[in-house]
Amino acid sequence: MTTETTDLSDLDFPTDLEAAPLSISDEVADLLFHEAHTVNAFADDAVPDGAVRAAYDLVRWGPTAMYTVPLRLLLVRTPDARARLAAHLTEGNRSRVLTAPLTIVAAADTSFHHHLATLAPHAVGMVDTFEGDAESRVQLARQSGLIQVGYLIAGLRAAGLHVGPMGGFDAAGIDTEFFADNGWRSLLVLNVGQPALAGSARPRARRLAYADVARTV
Repeated sequence: MTTETTDLSDLDFPTDLEAAPLSISDEVADLLFHEAHTVNAFADDAVPDGAVRAAYDLVRWGPTAMYTVPLRLLLVRTPDARARLAAHLTEGNRSRVLTAPLTIVAAADTSFHHHLATLAPHAVGMVDTFEGDAESRVQLARQSGLIQVGYLIAGLRAAGLHVGPMGGFDAAGIDTEFFADNGWRSLLVLNVGQPALAGSARPRARRLAYADVARTV
């Protein structure tokens, strides 16, 4: 199965990579970034739980504040759950959720501090501090959770999957619908699977060069 892509050699990207080559192979760089696209239309191929588990088992080692690892995943598969989720998305995103083989609601656990004895025994003294400071817990969970979402997208690509992240949704509605019993906070909705044969992604566009985004002081 192939998707239409732009030959990167035809694009005039200013780059410093020639002076400092990556320590990963070109094949890995292409898989994770250069040739990877945000996918909007998916084939009907099923997405096995094992592939998602493999992706998570890889990216859970990425750094988070105090090793709190607050990312939580809701795998939405059944028609009923899809309809319940779609009701909280913007109109343009509803059909994408209803037709994707798998949708993941990436969420942050605001009760992450209950796991500090396992995840960060050196900081177990912070449990009581966080227990009395809900605002700080929500802020830290959201910050580190969003960092982990970035890892997760790369991890799903490493597992041979394609991802269509979406931010157009009623977060409070999703949280009430699915997370009323655990206090998770929705961060992003990800459609996951294999791309459709046609129209799955927009053509590759340019990206800002290093000189456009970096300053040294």
